[in-house]
Amino acid sequence: MNWCKEMFGTEKPIIALLHLNAFPGDPLFQSGDSMRKTVEAARKDLIALQDGGVDGILFSNEFSLPYQRHIDYIGPAAMARVIGELMSEIHVPFGIDCESDSLAAIDLAAAVDANFVRATFTGVYAGDVGITEPDIAAVLRRKKQLGLDKLKLFYFLNNESDEYIVEREITAIAKSIIFTCRPDGFCVMGAYAGQEASSQWLMDVRNYTGNIPVFCGTGCKAQTVASKLAISDGAFVGTTFKADGEFNNHVDPQRVIEFMEQVKLYRSQL
Repeated sequence: MNWCKEMFGTEKPIIALLHLNAFPGDPLFQSGDSMRKTVEAARKDLIALQDGGVDGILFSNEFSLPYQRHIDYIGPAAMARVIGELMSEIHVPFGIDCESDSLAAIDLAAAVDANFVRATFTGVYAGDVGITEPDIAAVLRRKKQLGLDKLKLFYFLNNESDEYIVEREITAIAKSIIFTCRPDGFCVMGAYAGQEASSQWLMDVRNYTGNIPVFCGTGCKAQTVASKLAISDGAFVGTTFKADGEFNNHVDPQRVIEFMEQVKLYRSQL
């Protein structure tokens, strides 16, 4: 049995992004906001996602825009508070995404007993907020030091909104990461949250990687999820679960149900 099926209990798992509100100190944190409100908003989203039938949850500091290369201490502390308060209500495998700081994600995963981390672990990118240069050697050594042998790592093969400083072919990137870093899984991303990931890239990478799962990282919708799952091993889904399919909104329970009905229909035909 592959590790994905063992962890999530199904073929082609759907991992829902739970976007946490801005934290104190973040530019989007407004007068009248509070961590108590952030916890309650996250609880409502968690209930809607789990009741709708998703297979996993990825907690993400999505509204800490613009993202920091080395996140302030308040970020992981705030995420730990949210996850800690919700721990007894989390009934599916869950993961961590500390946007733009993969090392912080590893430490947070250890603190909350997360099952997986999704992050930009490799490469050098340029974008609107500067240069992204993760240190995969430090990340893997930190993971080893913390005894996180069971923690699974999903590597971005391309970075949302940013571009490789030197253009590289997608399968060449996958090949070098496999040789050097031994990833547990890959994510193929769109240009930004909610933007469709390239089907051609998904097919190219999946045909190459063998037993390493390749997930569609962005842009799945109820009407397209079957076609994406046909060429990938699962999907991370965020924006389409939100009210009106708008990034800035919170989860709409009915949209989750409608999406997962299409997933179940597809799985029934496997």
